[in-house]
Amino acid sequence: MPTFDTVRKIAVEMPGVEEGTAYGVPALKVRGKLLACVPSHRSAEPDSMVVRLGFDDRAELLEADPSVYYVTDHYVAYTAVLVRLSRINPDALRDLIGLAYKFVMREASKRPRRKSR
Repeated sequence: MPTFDTVRKIAVEMPGVEEGTAYGVPALKVRGKLLACVPSHRSAEPDSMVVRLGFDDRAELLEADPSVYYVTDHYVAYTAVLVRLSRINPDALRDLIGLAYKFVMREASKRPRRKSR
């Protein structure tokens, strides 16, 4: 079964990915933006992880394989999906981390909007 260490090994091969923490749990970040982490909220199932991606991609994953991907009420408003590590195959995990990396890089490159006067 893949673990968060498996995810870390995949992610740190990508430019700019750094290890850190988020909400007191192990996390991976790009340019200070969360990429993936161990879920800190009790609504997540054991042996899961949180992966950042857009709402459209999340909806596709939830529809395609709800035995692997899920969302609890706590995570509905976040651009993220929960992943059951015991049910994801290594190729799908690598693809998912790549998808998350592209999403976070797009988010990190967005400039903050100036407030109008």
